[in-house]
Amino acid sequence: MQNIQSQSFTKLRTKTLDLVITAILAALVFVATVFINIKLPIGQGGLIHLGTAMLFIAAILFGPKKGALAGAIGMGLFDIVGGWLIWAPTTIIARALQGYIVGKIAWSNGNKGNNITLNIIAAVVSMPVMISVYYVGQAIMFNSWIAPMASIPGDVIQCVVGLIIAIPVCIVLKKTPYFKKNF
Repeated sequence: MQNIQSQSFTKLRTKTLDLVITAILAALVFVATVFINIKLPIGQGGLIHLGTAMLFIAAILFGPKKGALAGAIGMGLFDIVGGWLIWAPTTIIARALQGYIVGKIAWSNGNKGNNITLNIIAAVVSMPVMISVYYVGQAIMFNSWIAPMASIPGDVIQCVVGLIIAIPVCIVLKKTPYFKKNF
């Protein structure tokens, strides 16, 4: 009986820790998006922000599920409270897919985000998916398949800047005791 209670407690503790880590990651994505952003003078309201870097970091360090949730919640919340409400559905889909793809590739074959080359490939592979979702979302919002093309350069810049920041940060964080011990 005591063994069953111990297993039940351990399982509950693990779920609670997962929830807390996911919430912290979503908050970090939100903060990186809110406080460090530049509105682009081109396109349909695009931004360059560090939320993409934080999404990449979350997905590489914690895997596809937490990466998807952190990106969708963090950047979706930014759109909702930041005056970009019309973008929230598109952002939630685009960033959930992007976080999932990065995490899935970075954590493939038991790597758990430890392979730098695979991490770079993961981020690069996620970029066209994110850009495509925003393109389709804008095309629907603005009833034009031409106008969304103006936002593509900003989306590319945002992803490249995110990649340039995320990879070195992940390399450093992977050397910390938490990641050495748990991953």
